[in-house]
Amino acid sequence: MKKLISLLLALACCFSLSTCAQTPRERNILVAYFSWSGNSEEMASYIAEQTGGDLLEIQPETPYPEDYNECGDVALEERDSNARPAIADLPESIDEYDTILIGYPIWWHTAPMIIGTFLESYDLNGKEVFPFTQSASMDTEQFDNSIEFVRDNSAGATVNDGLFARPSDTEAIDDYLSDNGLIP
Repeated sequence: MKKLISLLLALACCFSLSTCAQTPRERNILVAYFSWSGNSEEMASYIAEQTGGDLLEIQPETPYPEDYNECGDVALEERDSNARPAIADLPESIDEYDTILIGYPIWWHTAPMIIGTFLESYDLNGKEVFPFTQSASMDTEQFDNSIEFVRDNSAGATVNDGLFARPSDTEAIDDYLSDNGLIP
């Protein structure tokens, strides 16, 4: 009889532990991104697909030059002047979202200034922000600078540690999303 009771208690314990596994909470997710070359767009599309989030492309009112060097010159000037370039078709509100994944390339060792424009355009109180980025150099110091920029421009939000991965590294992206409770 003691063995039977012990077995039943062990089974009940195992069952109760399995129901305690972390599952993603219900979230209203926005995956907003700025992409010049298409890499951030690739990551954002994959993340939106995995999370079921709505996808929003952040487009500048005045398009950046298509030439790499010319674009770099504009990006450097914006960074040095802490500019906030205007965004075309900026949604009036993102109030319906509690979770914002914000994607961008690294430009001149940080996030592009248009990311500051986006973040400063909304009341982010109580929202969770998850930055994601990539760069040709994959320099972690530049990544850290970009996360600091996002934190500085996300007043009232909880800015989580970011994702720094190549768009093709879906395993790293899935791990990040899972570790943060954004997917099962």
